[in-house]
Amino acid sequence: MLMRTDPFRELDRLTQQMLGTNGTSARPSVMPMDAWRSGDMFHVQFDLPGVSPDSIELDVERNVVTVKAERPARDNDVELIAAEQPRGVFSRQLILGENLDTEKIDASYDAGVLSLRIPVAEKAKPRRIAIAHDEHQRQAISA
Repeated sequence: MLMRTDPFRELDRLTQQMLGTNGTSARPSVMPMDAWRSGDMFHVQFDLPGVSPDSIELDVERNVVTVKAERPARDNDVELIAAEQPRGVFSRQLILGENLDTEKIDASYDAGVLSLRIPVAEKAKPRRIAIAHDEHQRQAISA
């Protein structure tokens, strides 16, 4: 149902932690994600603490979902003691399988977590197909 699009994400995350680099539009920061299926619904949650809901963009093109958000940099006139929270642009793309209905994605943002609910497409749900074995009788068998 879900394919990861960035095989170097962990390497990028470790490099950012070691070098203390923040995300830019040319090099997005890490956006942790959980994904799971529950019945006929696929759930995805992104951790975006401290991000304003107005800075979040959610785009869908065919079966590719793109999430982009920004946590602004701190003012330059402060004396920074520690800088562990990534700042700048966060971006993540998910390639969804054809069995999900991208026309009916529901998104909400609460307590720093962006939640997506994506229903399984009707065409991907199990259904019964009638099998004809006599002109007068039909028997239903699960597909």
